[in-house]
Amino acid sequence: MSGIQGIVYLILIACLLPYVFSLLARLFGGFKVEDNQDPRAFFAKTTGLAARANAAQQNSFESLPLFIAAVLMAEYMVIPQILIMMMGIAYIVLRILYGICYLANWSSLRSVIWVLSMACPIWLLISIIRLV
Repeated sequence: MSGIQGIVYLILIACLLPYVFSLLARLFGGFKVEDNQDPRAFFAKTTGLAARANAAQQNSFESLPLFIAAVLMAEYMVIPQILIMMMGIAYIVLRILYGICYLANWSSLRSVIWVLSMACPIWLLISIIRLV
């Protein structure tokens, strides 16, 4: 697998992850075909596990721009491929753990994992700043 191919996979996985949480929110919330008329109203009414899955979905979307920008900038600025891949894989693993913590309602651990996941793209950006 080439370096750019690995980066494309990282971005693809990161972009698909929120949809996994969306599907879980629908599953746990008892989503029906008619709920597709107004899915935001459906999600607004969810509670418990379904509401937490929806929150994990929303937060996953919120963190995507920073991750994608950092990875693409790091590639463009010729940051070592191993660092980009390590930070990208760490980000994805931490985001999965973050979602699990959200679903399990482990708020303190979830917050720690959120900080660690956000540190990955920030580290890439700091690496770029140090390079220039």
